[in-house]
Amino acid sequence: MSELPQMPAVLLLEDGTVFHGRAAGKIGTTTGEICFNTGMTGYQEIFTDPSYYGQILVATNAHIGNYGTKRTEVESHSIKIAGLICKNFTTQYSRTKADESIQTYFEEEGLVAIADVDTRAIVRHIRNKGAMNAIISSETQDIAELKRRLAAVPNMEGLELASAVSTKEPYVYGDPHAPLRVAALDYGIKQNILQCLADRGCYVKIFPAKTALEDLRAFNPDGYFISNGPGDPASMNYAVATVKAILDENKPLFGICLGHQLLALAMDVPTHKMHHGHRGINHPVKNLVTGHSEITSQNHGFEVDRSVIEAKADEIEITHVNLNDRTVEGLRLKQRKAFSVQYHPEASPGPHDARYLFDEFIKLMQN
Repeated sequence: MSELPQMPAVLLLEDGTVFHGRAAGKIGTTTGEICFNTGMTGYQEIFTDPSYYGQILVATNAHIGNYGTKRTEVESHSIKIAGLICKNFTTQYSRTKADESIQTYFEEEGLVAIADVDTRAIVRHIRNKGAMNAIISSETQDIAELKRRLAAVPNMEGLELASAVSTKEPYVYGDPHAPLRVAALDYGIKQNILQCLADRGCYVKIFPAKTALEDLRAFNPDGYFISNGPGDPASMNYAVATVKAILDENKPLFGICLGHQLLALAMDVPTHKMHHGHRGINHPVKNLVTGHSEITSQNHGFEVDRSVIEAKADEIEITHVNLNDRTVEGLRLKQRKAFSVQYHPEASPGPHDARYLFDEFIKLMQN
């Protein structure tokens, strides 16, 4: 088990706010947009979620690393967060099935982290001031130098990141003899989404972000899946064009998170950057169709424009709303077999209240 380095570290926010702590993970410097996740468990799944690419994560749970890490509990092939901020970074772990400590894991993955900081104060600052860029360093305490490096970091608004985390080559998932075939566009797809589709009798082919419709169609799919992913959806004109072309196929389409935003953009509904986003596994959402509420897993910093959707009521139906801030969490097209949700029904980590959405996608394809 690797020991925690006994070195100081510093966190500098874009507005000049500074927090001092202790180095964890790899010794180095990292930058990204700061955000926080309110989940109490599932830290390894969060670290490996491609939707976090380019972001420094604040863990609101007081203890990170206390149950170690396990090679199978990942949502992609590597850590995707740009850095970690936490209160207690624990190298000793209690779970017998764990493969290694979080410190060893971070060293292997090359992730820079800072511990022993007041995460409650940091989260309150983000909630008040909004999302902003930040820099963590355990190799220099020179604030002037860190400010210079931070100034060169691009803003998340307008940033196209999905193609950076997408698969480079198509691959397949599930049973080739399954009754249903799904073509999935990978903008940062999570492993457990694929598992949820395979568990319901789907053979899935996963395609790179910039795949043309002709290549998707060649798989002869029964339906199309538009995945989650990082970055600003408004910067993805190539993806919006593909989704529009898929809609013209009039085959079932299901979008999650970024996929939800791309479906909205394909219907000329704009997206906007949120003040500080939704990230956690306890967000209450109401299904307006059934009247039921569900607790959901979320990770997004952009939202679709509710007023424009309401003006297009003859084309689009709002199916789900967030009970905290009334943002749109789901929509359905009235003249197409297409629907989407802003949250993560596969919920890894998180509750399984929303997995019925995969069943609805299956029913659409079967019909």
